[in-house]
Amino acid sequence: MSDTVNKTAAIIETVKTQAAGLQDEITAVRREIHRFPERGQRLPKTKAFVMEKLREYGYEPKEICESGIVAEISGKQSGRTLLLRADMDALPVEEKAECDFRSENDCMHACGHDMHTAMLLGAAKLLRQNQDLLQGTVKLVFQPDEEGFTGAKAMLAAGVLENPKVDAGIALHVNSGTPSSMVLCGKGTCMAGCTLFRITVKGKGCHGAMPETGVDPINIAAHIYLALQEIVAREVAAMEPVVVTIGKFQSGDVPNVIPQEAVLEGTIRYMKKEMGEEVLKKIRRICELTAQTFRGTAEVTELASAPPLINDRDMAEEISSYTKQIVGENRVYVYENGGMGSEDFASYTYQIPCTYMLLGAGTKEEDPRYGKPMHNEKVVFNEEILQKGAAIHTCCAILWLEARSRQ
Repeated sequence: MSDTVNKTAAIIETVKTQAAGLQDEITAVRREIHRFPERGQRLPKTKAFVMEKLREYGYEPKEICESGIVAEISGKQSGRTLLLRADMDALPVEEKAECDFRSENDCMHACGHDMHTAMLLGAAKLLRQNQDLLQGTVKLVFQPDEEGFTGAKAMLAAGVLENPKVDAGIALHVNSGTPSSMVLCGKGTCMAGCTLFRITVKGKGCHGAMPETGVDPINIAAHIYLALQEIVAREVAAMEPVVVTIGKFQSGDVPNVIPQEAVLEGTIRYMKKEMGEEVLKKIRRICELTAQTFRGTAEVTELASAPPLINDRDMAEEISSYTKQIVGENRVYVYENGGMGSEDFASYTYQIPCTYMLLGAGTKEEDPRYGKPMHNEKVVFNEEILQKGAAIHTCCAILWLEARSRQ
């Protein structure tokens, strides 16, 4: 037992030292991605950059779906396969952060996906340096469109868990407002599911002076908006976490004409998959009947969804134990129950055992620039954590595979 402990400690110290030596390189990679962000399913520049780096590190990357990249590395001994995932897409946000490498277009990496991609590329180089320690295979996955909740599903449909068959997965996400290098790891259901939906209300356009000759879709949409608030208040048990939000309400072009159509878009967040499905049914019922009441129609369309994220409890304990040796015993917080944020890595958690962790990216007490909310136009992440993220990916992969080889 002591030999195993000593070996583990030696591996971690070696990788930490190597990762520290790569800090400048990982930072440069991050800044290059940050300056040219892309969003959605098509990420041509980001994809080309990541594949070029992987080839530089000795990999043979493959694009298995639109902008979805996979690269593999195996040790001399055969064994299990562990997936490490990073997301690459940005947000439709115009950056106003204080930095010298600000985005040069109308998008922004305001959720830190540039950090994730850089950390996993750092891990790719570290794994190559420590390939002789791998007792199995590591599958590196760089994914598009996490924000739109289509990326993970596209990767899964393209067979990311096959050839070789993946046994487990890990994802790491930076978290603004959490002390730098502190790691948060949930057990069980630790992030909410999210369903994005659109409500299209149709009426009959007319002149504003004669509303009786038309059917006002804005009036219908306003009644629908108010009625939807009653779902959580009166149709869901008080102890059941559910949030219904309408974040978009658009209609009309001029002040004196009643338009033909109004559009609302929003989200449902929930901790039980079946609850999300039930709430969507309630939304459809309310919309259709409310529209009928005012002589219009309403159609509800599901745009995209991610289920609640479930961390495998045993795996979360094991990965957390490795991570404590990397960042410090008191720098890892393992918790039960999570918040209402969502993440499309959740789709992987229904196929294989997974561990999803949050890596602290700084607080305003550390630096006045840090600590802004995720997705904020001024959010700044502490780049000093990049080496820690790369080391966490690398050590957890080596040690998880090594532990399986003893079973």
